[in-house]
Amino acid sequence: MISGSAPADLRPLTALRFFAAAWVALYAFWPNLDVAFVPTLVTKGYLGVELFFVLSGFILSHVYLAAHGEKRFSYGGFLWARIARVYPLHLATLIGVGALGLAAVAMGMAIDANILSWPSLPANLLMLHAWGLAPQSGWNHSSWSISAEWFAYLAFPAFAFVAWRLRDRPVLAVTGAAAFMIGLYAAFQAVAGFSLTEATIRWGALRIVPCFALGCALYLMHRRRTLPRPGWIAGACVLAMAVAGSLGAPDGAVVLLGGGLILALASLTNTGWLASRPAVYLGEISYAVYMVLVPWQLLAVNLAARVTGAGDKKLQLFVWLAIVLAVPVVAAIAHHLVERPARRVLRGLADRRAERHRVRQQATRLA
Repeated sequence: MISGSAPADLRPLTALRFFAAAWVALYAFWPNLDVAFVPTLVTKGYLGVELFFVLSGFILSHVYLAAHGEKRFSYGGFLWARIARVYPLHLATLIGVGALGLAAVAMGMAIDANILSWPSLPANLLMLHAWGLAPQSGWNHSSWSISAEWFAYLAFPAFAFVAWRLRDRPVLAVTGAAAFMIGLYAAFQAVAGFSLTEATIRWGALRIVPCFALGCALYLMHRRRTLPRPGWIAGACVLAMAVAGSLGAPDGAVVLLGGGLILALASLTNTGWLASRPAVYLGEISYAVYMVLVPWQLLAVNLAARVTGAGDKKLQLFVWLAIVLAVPVVAAIAHHLVERPARRVLRGLADRRAERHRVRQQATRLA
């Protein structure tokens, strides 16, 4: 049974977030490397987003599922905590991309015409741009996944309702979630003509649904029992993901193996290098890593191309490496200057409001 005790800190899963973000970063920056080949691992980098989505369902269930099932869940407080977590950096990077885009145009530098898509701005500001409400894929394109996450946050009570009722049948929950994922991927491919795992602006809100559901189901499995030899299982899952991707296996199979990796890492004790302070710190800045990809690419690649004379924006290896390796540095700056302070302020506002409400209730009882 899932208890109402405080959730444990799953440090290896925090570290995993950085590797998922790094996978996406390689996928995003590889076209700027002046080489003729693309490793299969890189071509599948968009699946790092799927890992984030599965992790999101797992972690939010870990933190909130028992409270929801036991009627201790505050939907408003949950949504405010999610806004405090994602919105400040989303807004900051959106503004940053806009400023860089305007500066690039003023300097006569070539940029994607859709970056400054003014008709898409309202949907971006409201985090609705992955719901089919943005006419173009503009501004900080990476933030489409934050819009998809917002959809899952709003729908979390529905996910929790199903998960809570299956809490004593985790195998059924995981089997059902896996079948739902495979079926949805096949149906979407047949109707749309491309994989759901490649959807962003038009179908991003749908893209998160099977992954989030899988994460919720995997959490039920985790709470039922820990895996034996989780380190070995995690290594086997990583190897299987690499082999499956190299052999052209369906994206759904790779995502399910990623779910196995998450389940294995959740069973690890908070010891070892994945639970070390550096690894956990990288996981803590992983959201910033993901969110700064577009503005940093826009700034660094354009400047490097101008300095080196690479008109096609294909950079030499050492220049490219310097730009890619600087991503965590830029992310750490954004994390400490924007993400953490803004989150602290917004959560402080909620805490003060809750305290005022508590004082008013106490005064009313004493009156």
